[in-house]
Amino acid sequence: MMKLGLAALGAAALVVSVPAFAQDDPYPLVGGDYVEVTGIELSDGAALRYAQWLAGEWRANEDFFVAQGWNTRYELLTNEFPRKGEPDIYIVRYFPKFIDNAEGEKRRKIMMERYKRTEQKLQEESAGRATYRTVGGSMLLRKQEWKK
Repeated sequence: MMKLGLAALGAAALVVSVPAFAQDDPYPLVGGDYVEVTGIELSDGAALRYAQWLAGEWRANEDFFVAQGWNTRYELLTNEFPRKGEPDIYIVRYFPKFIDNAEGEKRRKIMMERYKRTEQKLQEESAGRATYRTVGGSMLLRKQEWKK
């Protein structure tokens, strides 16, 4: 019985001390937006074609994502001196949090209505772009903010 009482007392002490410890956390940074970076390699002579596609439907969709609050911002970065095998363009998207499956399905339905095309048609269009661009890979980073 005494062991049970001591265990309960120890647990209570931990409950009280953990919040105090968390408040005294000396780490000066706190996680901000997640940042998805996708590298795109372009075929020779395809820069204008891809830039026009980015400036059209892609940009309209990204602006829509920001207006919905799904993303906080986006940007395009060009690699001015790409070495062999490096991306020519980096597509960068910032978003505040990950979503659950229900929210993902809700967003998918909204976007399919917005696209006004079938999934098959969207896949065919993506395959068409693959003739002049290659998605080289993606990274997931996280912005770090200074604590207040």
